[in-house]
Amino acid sequence: MKTSILIKVLLGLPLILFVDWVLMTIFGCGAIFMGAGNDFYCGIYCFIGKGILLLSAVLFLSLFLPEIKQFIDHKKHAPTH
Repeated sequence: MKTSILIKVLLGLPLILFVDWVLMTIFGCGAIFMGAGNDFYCGIYCFIGKGILLLSAVLFLSLFLPEIKQFIDHKKHAPTH
């Protein structure tokens, strides 16, 4: 269980953050080509970036949900000494 968590942190988190960076870069470049000004980047772009990061955090936490659930369930049914 510990190795799967370690692999998810070392590979999953950087991959998710890289995909976020690529999406925001493509979105920002597209906005420049469409003629967006400084107000766009101080407003809408920031809100969209926060939304993407929030969705990424939810995705990252959902990767750990089975291990956390299994760990909690294992502790409930552990024999007492």
